[in-house]
Amino acid sequence: MANPIALSASAPHFFKDVCEFFDQAAQFTKHDAGLLNQIKACNSVYRFQFPIRRESGKIEVVDAWRVQHSHHKSPTKGGIRYSDMVNEDEVMALAALMSYKCAVVNVPFGGAKGGIRINTKDYTVGELENITRRYTVELIKKNFIGPGIDVPAPDYGTGEREMSWIADTYLTMNPGQLDALGCVTGKPLTLDGIAGRRGATGRGVAIAIRECVSFAEDMKALGLTPGIKGKRIIVQGLGNVGYFSSKVLMEFGAIIVGVCEYDGALYNEDGLDPDEILEHRKNTGSILGFPGAKREFKSSAEGLEQPCDVLIPAALENQITEANIQRIQAKIIAEGANGPTTPGAAAAFIKNGGLIIPDMYCNAGGVTVSYFEWLKNLSHIAFGRMDRRYTETANLNIVNMVEAVTGGSLTAIQRKIIVKGPSEAELVNSGLEDTMIRSYHEIREVFVANPKITSLRTSALVSSIDKIAIAYQNMGIWP
Repeated sequence: MANPIALSASAPHFFKDVCEFFDQAAQFTKHDAGLLNQIKACNSVYRFQFPIRRESGKIEVVDAWRVQHSHHKSPTKGGIRYSDMVNEDEVMALAALMSYKCAVVNVPFGGAKGGIRINTKDYTVGELENITRRYTVELIKKNFIGPGIDVPAPDYGTGEREMSWIADTYLTMNPGQLDALGCVTGKPLTLDGIAGRRGATGRGVAIAIRECVSFAEDMKALGLTPGIKGKRIIVQGLGNVGYFSSKVLMEFGAIIVGVCEYDGALYNEDGLDPDEILEHRKNTGSILGFPGAKREFKSSAEGLEQPCDVLIPAALENQITEANIQRIQAKIIAEGANGPTTPGAAAAFIKNGGLIIPDMYCNAGGVTVSYFEWLKNLSHIAFGRMDRRYTETANLNIVNMVEAVTGGSLTAIQRKIIVKGPSEAELVNSGLEDTMIRSYHEIREVFVANPKITSLRTSALVSSIDKIAIAYQNMGIWP
């Protein structure tokens, strides 16, 4: 059954935009047209409805989707979005982006995505739990969830709480399944989640930006000095992605000069503190009126157009369009959200000498750490549990030997720093950092090798298409 919103002439065609980006990249590959069409298409689209009883006694029918874009790798992987704006076109587009994203960062999943069309503010916690558990049951009935089939994760409107409900429902309906907790990621630590998952996407965005601005020749073309220190950042959205990317970028030495939210925007060229802004919003209900801002705007869109070096749209898709791209003053757009820049806007920005760090790479930190969580669930052991104390003992022996030979001695603090074995969070952050750095270099190598490629998005897609094509060829479907 088609979704009327997805087919509306006035609705944004997000999946069409993703396909347009795909077609731009496909011309730089040498794969068979049939194979390219297979890679581009959504393999399975499950649209369903289910009734729930509200606490008022009223019966309500809920619209929901789960899309599996590509089965070149198993399981498929992708978040579940709760929003009254969810529609079939959006879920298909996000599933496609997940396929390309996983390939870019060399995570062995096919792409998937889910969505439920609700406004979470309109429901009690009990009603949200009922909706989540019923959604999970519907996925189980159709074999659309499982540690080796399809593994959901959080997205806009969902988090650890919803993932724990999904895990518990799956466990209840699959008693005795050893790897059942691997059916979903983004779970709380108490339910075999993984340290560092909550801030993984934002941390990945920050690492992507730091790596991008480290290339002197690329920054010279933009009129910027190399290095992250002192770079002026505007962030749209103070959810998990926007908040954690801001915090990590500040640790790297960048300055958060602007923050945009649904109720307005703040700007201060001397810097803003996201923690103070969130505390102000908690006390007043709005970011507006924050005393640390030198200027504020009633429109979030106006906040995007203020002077900065790097703009991070970390909210929803279609935020930067042909209508506002000429007023964007950033030199770099780092896509923390999925699909925040339309194809026309992206082309205009690049033509004007800007650089876009594409969503399929930039926000891949979440799925990277979800992969680590999935591995943890399948191995049934926390990272670092086997070797942390061994590492500490080995390091201590080295320190003792060096002190004995040199006759010197370390302070207690120095000894603690050197001897310490890695925690799970440190190992996860290390794996995430290595993934983001290696992937950026892969993308940039494709970009530099072909002078006809004009954007990092195209080079990322070329890399993705090649990897997915090889996977299909290894199946024996294409020679």
